[in-house]
Amino acid sequence: MTVLQVGNVRFGYAGELLFDNVTFSVGAGDRAALVAPNGAGKSTLLRIVAGEIEPDAGMAVIRRDATVGYYRQSHEVRAEGDVLSAFLSGFGEVLEKRTALHEAQEGAASGTKEALDKLARAEDAYQLVRGDALEREVSILAERLGFAPKDLARPVGSLSGGERGRLTLGTILAKKPDLLLLDEPTNHLDLDTIAWLESFIASYKGAVVVVSHDRAFLDNVSNQTLELGSRGLRVYPLAYSAYYEARKDDLARERAVLERQQAFIEKTEDFIRKNIAGQKTKQAQSRRKMLDKLDRVQGPEDVWNVAERIAFRFAPAARTGDIVLDAKDLGAERGGRRLFSDVSLLIRRGEKIGVVGPNGAGKSTLLKLLAGRGAEADRGTVKRGTNLQEGYFDQHLGEVDTANTAVEEVRRVRADFTVEAARQYLARFRFWGDDPLRSVGGFSGGERSRLALAKLLLEPRNLLFLDEPTNHLDIPAAEILEEAISGFEGTVILVSHDRRFLENTTTRVISVRPEGVDVYPGNFKELSAHVAKKNAPPEEPPPEKKAPKAPLKKPEPPPEARQSFEQQKQVAREKERKKKRVKELEDLISAGEKKLEALREVLREDPGGDWAKLAERAKEEQSLAKRIEQMMDEWTRLSETEA
Repeated sequence: MTVLQVGNVRFGYAGELLFDNVTFSVGAGDRAALVAPNGAGKSTLLRIVAGEIEPDAGMAVIRRDATVGYYRQSHEVRAEGDVLSAFLSGFGEVLEKRTALHEAQEGAASGTKEALDKLARAEDAYQLVRGDALEREVSILAERLGFAPKDLARPVGSLSGGERGRLTLGTILAKKPDLLLLDEPTNHLDLDTIAWLESFIASYKGAVVVVSHDRAFLDNVSNQTLELGSRGLRVYPLAYSAYYEARKDDLARERAVLERQQAFIEKTEDFIRKNIAGQKTKQAQSRRKMLDKLDRVQGPEDVWNVAERIAFRFAPAARTGDIVLDAKDLGAERGGRRLFSDVSLLIRRGEKIGVVGPNGAGKSTLLKLLAGRGAEADRGTVKRGTNLQEGYFDQHLGEVDTANTAVEEVRRVRADFTVEAARQYLARFRFWGDDPLRSVGGFSGGERSRLALAKLLLEPRNLLFLDEPTNHLDIPAAEILEEAISGFEGTVILVSHDRRFLENTTTRVISVRPEGVDVYPGNFKELSAHVAKKNAPPEEPPPEKKAPKAPLKKPEPPPEARQSFEQQKQVAREKERKKKRVKELEDLISAGEKKLEALREVLREDPGGDWAKLAERAKEEQSLAKRIEQMMDEWTRLSETEA
């Protein structure tokens, strides 16, 4: 059942078009990933769907009886009182009865019959609206989002920014709306909570549209990908990684069609020039009219092309000694709570060390101690190696002065740069036009992150401390930073919750958890495989072989056994049905692939000027390719259940 229908939506700011011709639909059970580089308008499109702003053209229609939950990047918790009340804020009647119950409980302290009767009525009313059951459900949800049972009584005003983000997400998930709009839901979540959220969304019965730069998260939750561009929206019935590969084929085919049309136009124009005044004047005039009426093919829009032009390259630096850091007996406490103690660590040149763990465990604190930025009360020693040139990236972007322009920030590091030289340097980080002259206070989170990294790369570094460097970066920028770190000859210690980033950069992992700090000798991918194997349920031992017994006369089977036999027959029939469907799919896929190859062969031929027919065949080819992909998915699923 369709929950959301978006048709021909157009939107722009101050006369500058952001996107146009955006059309798609999402039904119950669909989990759509909305992807594009920063600044393409993903959050704006979600706001249009949520009804917060009106499009310039087109419409977004939500099913009349559908409920909507919208998680924004800028989360403002309006709820008052304690954390549990905030989680229940979406259930007005329950919250009202809960407040009345608390008032009655306080009044019952008087011991009067009237107060006790009022308490009894309040308790009955609370039970009637399933208050206790809902409290239990919400308490479990809160715990999954990192709130301990004791946190539920905390005032909302005492929460940190990250906790407020998790609380807002929880209030939306608790209502289980028909349409869930999630804008960067993993930004303030640790790895354990992200894994839980993935399982929650993957089994969600409603419709989901999610914006995220976490590639592993998108792969694990989405069953379709929506690529937003200025000229429209590409829809792929695939998760992110599969979509990214499929789009390459689509772009290559569209470029080939454009090239063939351009070659045809050039050949035709050359004929016109040569024959317009000669014996073939009528033919030349006829071809000119044909060109005038020709529907010109537009080149494909590659939305990632500009985003991939960013240039993260570390300046060459001096070589350090083999031992970079020698940390002994590190310990720290914050707010009267012990984070870690007795941590000793030897870091060698060239290592890329990832620091992982749940929120609040002390990852950033450990990074600061290693960087020599700890508090006075922190314990332990860090012996630094020779010839170190250190750089530090702060996740809160404290290294960036919001009162300055981007040019001024660059010149704080390199006073020898002229304004023009600073602008040219910033262009490498996608700051174009007047962007370098804007106040940093008006920058988005992604722009500030790119500026902070640009400053970090201005000077030679051979030891880097990076605290959540990908938090506000879009996917291409994160991938380019991965490449830069992988090719970096110095040493890197980084904190991150981005699994794909950790997998592609780390050589060793430090796990910081409340129960202690462990150092894993392999990279993050190996650690993940180790943890998954450790947490897997034990394999059942094979049944013991028993000596055969003498045959006995079979007694009349009881009703339960006859019922079991019927179930076995049903299972056998289902298995046979699946086997037939697998064979049927194999035949259909084989025939489809032959037809697909024939269509692609036709597309490679010269269309002879019949571009309408060519476009029709291109659509047929794309539709057939998607049908084959869906049949392949079904074949794989059925084959796995048969195995």
